[in-house]
Amino acid sequence: MRLILATSNADKIKEIREIYSPLCKALHLEILAWDRLIMPFEIVENGESFKENALIKSKAVFNALKGVLRHSDIVLSDDSGICVEALGGKPGIHSARYSGGNATDNLNLLCAEVAKLPSKTSKAHYCACIGISSAQGDFSAHGFMYGSVISTPKGKNGFGYDPMFIPKGFNKTLAELSSEEKNAISHRTQALMRASYILRTLKT
Repeated sequence: MRLILATSNADKIKEIREIYSPLCKALHLEILAWDRLIMPFEIVENGESFKENALIKSKAVFNALKGVLRHSDIVLSDDSGICVEALGGKPGIHSARYSGGNATDNLNLLCAEVAKLPSKTSKAHYCACIGISSAQGDFSAHGFMYGSVISTPKGKNGFGYDPMFIPKGFNKTLAELSSEEKNAISHRTQALMRASYILRTLKT
């Protein structure tokens, strides 16, 4: 069975492969990015929730690949973001395009917004939704990670908003943790683990 990832984000691909390493062995699963099979194209993520956007992506890629898909192939997408309580849940589903620029611009903008808060910090949470599209239908699974954000980024690991997010129970940002430590607690890990039950069912 091939699991085709509806993303060209190298960091996400690496993270998913690490998290799904045991599952790949158990299900004889091959993971590959969609750009191995088709020229990437723009997908308009106009949903109003992480779930809607995740399924928009997985469905779009599944439909675009119909001519080259095997019956057992599954398309998996991820839509994720950070929600800051003191900012009314922003940037939320707009996390990837918050500044209109790249990931560094997004991080810098959110740090600047948090710096304007009286305490220069806020409760926050990450949300990830995994979208799955297959010949058997479309499915989704969520994961969450709670903690707080700070206005000064710390650490060099991870990506996105990791340098400003401190997970609950820790005194370091995600970017100061190793990939093993992050993968043990992350929202994406939780969502992928829940999605793994769907994948096991589709395999049978």
